[in-house]
Amino acid sequence: MSVSKTTGGKASDILKTLPRITLANLRPNPGARKTERRRGRGLHGGCKSGRGHKGQRQRGNRPRLGFEGGQTPFYLVIPKYGYNEGHSRRPQYQPLSLKRLQYLIDVGRVDPTHPIDLTQLVNGRGVTVQPLKRDYGVQLVEEGADIFSAKVNIEVQIASEGVIAAVERNGGVITTSFYDPIALGILCKPVPFFLRGQPIPKRMFPGEDMILYYADAKNRGYLADSDQVRQARLELAQKYGYVLPDISKDEVHQMLAKRKDPRQIFFGLAPGWVVNMAEKKILKPTDEKLLRYYNS
Repeated sequence: MSVSKTTGGKASDILKTLPRITLANLRPNPGARKTERRRGRGLHGGCKSGRGHKGQRQRGNRPRLGFEGGQTPFYLVIPKYGYNEGHSRRPQYQPLSLKRLQYLIDVGRVDPTHPIDLTQLVNGRGVTVQPLKRDYGVQLVEEGADIFSAKVNIEVQIASEGVIAAVERNGGVITTSFYDPIALGILCKPVPFFLRGQPIPKRMFPGEDMILYYADAKNRGYLADSDQVRQARLELAQKYGYVLPDISKDEVHQMLAKRKDPRQIFFGLAPGWVVNMAEKKILKPTDEKLLRYYNS
């Protein structure tokens, strides 16, 4: 035990006499030559300036974005599918359910004693239509068909067979009609148009891909023959098993019988008329050329 204590004491004395070595007092040996490493233009890349060794990227001729070294790029390997073909020209229709329409009528936002078109639906905050974003109107959907009880004369752009049956079962009338983007914008926001003091334009006819739909009586198209529409109403009532009310004997027959002309945009306002909002007057053209132009 005494030997170990003596050895430990000598070792501690030696450590006390040795100089302390830290990172702060490290110095090169006397007489040693200091060599500097050559650096290139890169910040910490050495003589290669951060470009690495050889190849396209070192020599400054980088390939274009998307180049895959000569192999067929992925955008040519993946086949094309026609699902999105023509999506920028595909018309869109904002959905409006029968449940929502019944709610708008119950709270008084939409008046069922007058014909209902896009002007009433937009002003009643029932739907938002944006013609600049390929919206072509409203599509009436079947949600709430079992609780829909209003008697309306409504004009929409698209309606299914179940929706037509739900409206006609209550003694109402439904019509599907087409509006070009200009007429649709005027119909959704009539007041800014009237303030400009311009004559009401004519509504354009649908294109070849839509004219078959709006000329079909089963769709209640506005271009269909009235006799064919009357026959289609009877056939649909027999199919769904309800008694079709007689509109001609209804007390609101005049309201239910109102229909727009194929060239007409607003109920009660003909093309070519000018609505003066300041003086609250309607100006009608008298020139024969204008009458022939705006005539349907």
